[in-house]
Amino acid sequence: MNTLKTALVSSTMLALLASSAASAADLAVAPFTKAPPLSPAYDWSGYYVGVFGGGGVSNHDISNIGGTANYGGSGGVAGGAIGANWQFGTTVLGIEADGSWAGIKSDDAFALGPNDATALRWTTSVRARAGYAIDRFLVFFTGGWAYGSLRHTDTDPVLGRDRFTTGRSGWTAGGGLDYAFTPELIGTFDYRYYDFGSFSRGGAALTPNGQLPYRVTSTASTVTVGLAYKFGGPVIARY
Repeated sequence: MNTLKTALVSSTMLALLASSAASAADLAVAPFTKAPPLSPAYDWSGYYVGVFGGGGVSNHDISNIGGTANYGGSGGVAGGAIGANWQFGTTVLGIEADGSWAGIKSDDAFALGPNDATALRWTTSVRARAGYAIDRFLVFFTGGWAYGSLRHTDTDPVLGRDRFTTGRSGWTAGGGLDYAFTPELIGTFDYRYYDFGSFSRGGAALTPNGQLPYRVTSTASTVTVGLAYKFGGPVIARY
């Protein structure tokens, strides 16, 4: 009986030792697995061309010796842009030029006697850009020189209409968000404010259609979305 008990205890201990040895062997031969590599960050450096469209509003102040009136309007815009970016860490610096058709029309509803209407017909600009990159997202600010073509119409029910077009040099500033859908295709959302200064209509004593000489100041704001195609600028890893 003692012999049987001793045999059972011995068998149990041998089984436990064998199990421990097998577990240790499994741990010893477990393969080493490297951590997955970090995903490469998007590089915004490169040249690009794009198109955009959206809408805008205008604001005008007209004044003559008889008083002052304010008026504004709205309309669509569409155009194209070309530019370049250079990335330094998370900072992106660039330059961009654009041109756009505009159909932003407004009138003062005979506020000073005749009806004065001003239409922003097209704009162009050359601007610096500065932004902060978060991989495929780029938050940017922009500002620089702008030029706008304005057509003004002064209509008197009795004395007739005086229409002329003037080009005004001014400035623009704004900002927005870019997103890289692919290494080449970039979507953009942009807000821009324009200040075109002022223009005057005068004459020896009266304007061509017999009105008091007047002065108009003009500003505008636009919101657009667009797509751009980027050339160059490798996708590189940043650790």
